[in-house]
Amino acid sequence: MPDQGIILPFYLVVDVSWSMQQSGKLDAARNILPGVADALAKNPILNDKVRFSLIDFSDDATVLVPLCDLSQQNTLPSLELRGGTSYGAAFRLLRQQLESDVTQLRSDGYRVHRPAVFFISDGEPTDDWKAAFVALTEYDKETGTGFRWYPVFVPCGVDAADRDVLRLLVHPPRKSKLYMMKSGVDAAAAIRAMTEVLISSVLASGESVATGGSGLILPGSGDVPADLDVEDDWLS
Repeated sequence: MPDQGIILPFYLVVDVSWSMQQSGKLDAARNILPGVADALAKNPILNDKVRFSLIDFSDDATVLVPLCDLSQQNTLPSLELRGGTSYGAAFRLLRQQLESDVTQLRSDGYRVHRPAVFFISDGEPTDDWKAAFVALTEYDKETGTGFRWYPVFVPCGVDAADRDVLRLLVHPPRKSKLYMMKSGVDAAAAIRAMTEVLISSVLASGESVATGGSGLILPGSGDVPADLDVEDDWLS
């Protein structure tokens, strides 16, 4: 199988629990994927370097857009409200998809950078999610135990999302960051700001991959919109 180049997979995971209908949050979230697609359309050279998937979650989780080249998608599905806030459902589905997608990309002759997951939620989890997160993120390189294709997991919180819980999702600690809505900010505006962070990361990371770089690049505290806090210094 000839070398097809290097791919960086991105997964956008969005909370669609009933609370997302408030304050325009769902409408803002519905615009995230079209925003990413428009940005990539303006930078077509990056379509060879990144792939994108959309997953929603509530009481369960669903793959709305399987991992793909967004430039090849004529239509994009819309997020729809349902149910509660099961983080575990999202983590279990993510693990299945990552394993399947990375295996397929490698079978197709691609080399694969560590996948990136942007996880957006507006509330506290309604389930016991910790074992599912360990199964998604834990890997011992020396023994080969755990999940080899664990992602860089980037939590993003608005409204009633628990900062202390989301801090536990920053993984790996030295590579990821936590993005949180600032107190008093409009929640829909915060989601739009998170869209800017995601687009910035996709473009910068794709350009890095195109020039032989090491993969995911995340905006730091000096490069995020004013509606957001970014936490990474607490990890040092």
